[in-house]
Amino acid sequence: MTGPGTAGIAFARQGAAAIAAAVRERRVGAVEVAQAALAQVDRVDAGVNAFTEVTRARALAEAAAVDAAMARGEPVGPLAGVPYAVKNLFDVEGVVTLAGSKINRERPPALADAAAIRRLRDAGAVLVGALNMDEYAYGFSTENTHYGATRNPHDTTRIAGGSSGGSGAAVAAGLVPLALGTDTNGSIRVPASLCGVFGLKPTYGRLSRAGGYLFVGSLDHVGPLARSAADLALAYDAMQGPDPADPVCAQRPVEPTAAQVGRGIDGLRIGVADGYFARPMADEARGAVEGVARALGATQRLDIPEAGRGRAAAFLMTSIEGSLLHLPDLKSRAADFEPLIRDRMLAGVLAPAHWLWQAHRVRRYVRERALKVFERCDVIIAPSTPMCAPAIGTEWITLEGERMLARPNLGLFTQPISFLGWPVAAVPVARAAGELPIGVQVIAAPWREDLCLRVAAHLERIGIAAAPAVLPA
Repeated sequence: MTGPGTAGIAFARQGAAAIAAAVRERRVGAVEVAQAALAQVDRVDAGVNAFTEVTRARALAEAAAVDAAMARGEPVGPLAGVPYAVKNLFDVEGVVTLAGSKINRERPPALADAAAIRRLRDAGAVLVGALNMDEYAYGFSTENTHYGATRNPHDTTRIAGGSSGGSGAAVAAGLVPLALGTDTNGSIRVPASLCGVFGLKPTYGRLSRAGGYLFVGSLDHVGPLARSAADLALAYDAMQGPDPADPVCAQRPVEPTAAQVGRGIDGLRIGVADGYFARPMADEARGAVEGVARALGATQRLDIPEAGRGRAAAFLMTSIEGSLLHLPDLKSRAADFEPLIRDRMLAGVLAPAHWLWQAHRVRRYVRERALKVFERCDVIIAPSTPMCAPAIGTEWITLEGERMLARPNLGLFTQPISFLGWPVAAVPVARAAGELPIGVQVIAAPWREDLCLRVAAHLERIGIAAAPAVLPA
């Protein structure tokens, strides 16, 4: 195999839209871009530990297929030649779906791609590998005992966030312009905030989860991470559509958003989450929300009813549903689990079953009450994480005098929104050179991903949001 050409190197660290346009216009070949992306992974990933598997042969074959289609004059997809990687809980044909675990190493390779991967492939995207994560997606830090901690490209002594930490770090480090993650309680938005990239958690049931290793079926979402709102929209549109293989995937028509991200925010009523979302947080998190609110002219303060009660119920659903999935292995080989995750799962399987039933009752109640907030606004701004990335190994944090456990409370502000199932764009707030990233959530009513992306793109255009690729030191 020859090395990447100059053109491939130049384009590999650009965004998805720019790469796809260059490939369609024959300014660069898809194989050149794939070679450059793979070379970048080889050079950089040892210091980041984002990848658990590099699908080199597949990437080159998929890229060659794009180039061959171009040579024949056939149409290519909106993501033609765009390298991407996926959290290692999506099935990739021929690759063992680790889901961050030691136990899953013994599973046979997947026989087929997950639905989201098939749809990205059909759009012309090129898969370069699978990414590190918290074991079984049960965490917010990607400090994986079995595969090592993923390091934040902005400061490799710090966490990347989780559980989609490999996805956030790979995009932030410029290894790929797009990555797939999953979000149960904040696992796209937390790494997006801590790594300084954009992320989208769509409405619950919007994108198919078929072929993914579920964590909590009642809460799991699939979504993309990228370095621009436009790239998020391209990836999201490519994955839309009903899928009978996922029983919760909504039977809704595709609602394209890529053409809408440039529409601006005229006419949108934008509020700022108050009440529960004014809980203790670091100055940088509070400052990020206030800066975004000023830029958007958002002065209305809104309380999302019962957010605290929703988070408590989400903890129960996560603990009980997520743990029962692994009960046979917990009984027979508990020592093969990551210790902290094992202990939380053991607590979950011992919880009374009626607690889960009650948590689902609370969910219905909270959803009905919370939706009324959209009678007063179209979009809500809230913090993504209560602080910037803590150091690897941090167990406790103190926020405004309140001492709390670090890992679970990185999801302090994301968990209630996952519980509601509303769509959210995670938006990285532009920071001065040398400052760690921090993000905000842009939240809309169910099925209004377009509004989240419009606000995200507007913040990007006016310089309030930015996600430049950063080479780790």
